[in-house]
Amino acid sequence: MALKIGSVKLDSSIVLAPMSGVTDLPFRRLVKRHGVGLVVSEMIASKAMLFKSKKTLKMATHCAEEQPMAVQLAGCEPSVMAEAAKLNEDCGIAIIDINMGCPVKKVTNGDAGSALMRDEELASKILTAVVKAVKIPVTLKIRTGWDDSSRNAPKIAKIAENCGIQSLAVHGRTRCQFYKGSSDWKFIQNVVNAVKIPVFGNGDIRTVDDAKRMLSISGTTGALIGRGTYGKPWFPEQVRNFLETGKRIPDPSLCVQKNTVLEHYNSILEHYGIEAGIKIARKHLGWYSKGLPGSSEYRSEINKFDCYKKVMERIKSFYNEANEKIN
Repeated sequence: MALKIGSVKLDSSIVLAPMSGVTDLPFRRLVKRHGVGLVVSEMIASKAMLFKSKKTLKMATHCAEEQPMAVQLAGCEPSVMAEAAKLNEDCGIAIIDINMGCPVKKVTNGDAGSALMRDEELASKILTAVVKAVKIPVTLKIRTGWDDSSRNAPKIAKIAENCGIQSLAVHGRTRCQFYKGSSDWKFIQNVVNAVKIPVFGNGDIRTVDDAKRMLSISGTTGALIGRGTYGKPWFPEQVRNFLETGKRIPDPSLCVQKNTVLEHYNSILEHYGIEAGIKIARKHLGWYSKGLPGSSEYRSEINKFDCYKKVMERIKSFYNEANEKIN
């Protein structure tokens, strides 16, 4: 399942999708150990990157263990996007990913994200500017189109290929769908047929069977997995093993899960500082506990704690209690 994106070799065709507020350094580093060939940062506004705000620089922070890594940039000004891409190249990033898929209003109202799929000329200028600005590969994330009447992903894909884009990721919904309905894996095949560069399918991959069906239906080179990793950083490894061997790897034991949660929690505190880290970690702790006995009460408790030591002790006791109930 190894492949290349431009000059960058990936040892797996499974990629961790960029997700705002989720794919920060602690999470990427953890998932990188579990079967993904590439991790992608949260979406970063190019203009904010150039201003070098503290928050933006934190989002772009990376480490050797997660390489190769891509930084995803958003914006609507070719020169600004190009300058931000060059800045990241100089910082040692392996791949620049351009966001033309984000459906959030505050992004599309600024003519960025998936709004760019409505302006093919501007999209082409941005892609060309970024590709010319850097020597590292540039990739693109898109949706099927703005709405059902303008599903122009195949055309955008061909434009991107002609501009020098090295691979594409396609979320199988339109912008106007946001995350409603189902990801149209069949439509993604139209993008695959339009270009010769690698295409990754994205959307609704929550089980290993989903991944296999998506690849079969879409004909894509690989899978871009996002929300399926919430609380399950080991999920990509399960997908990779199933695709390569046909065998299913069970979820880790609760003891291993407990250690994973504690490692992730400590990493979040180290990255953001204790006060901010306690709050940022809450969503992850909730995702990890989903489906385990007593998870609702557990989430309610830890969301009230403002002492990291209390949270850590509760993590330990929760998993120990869950282990006793299940076994």
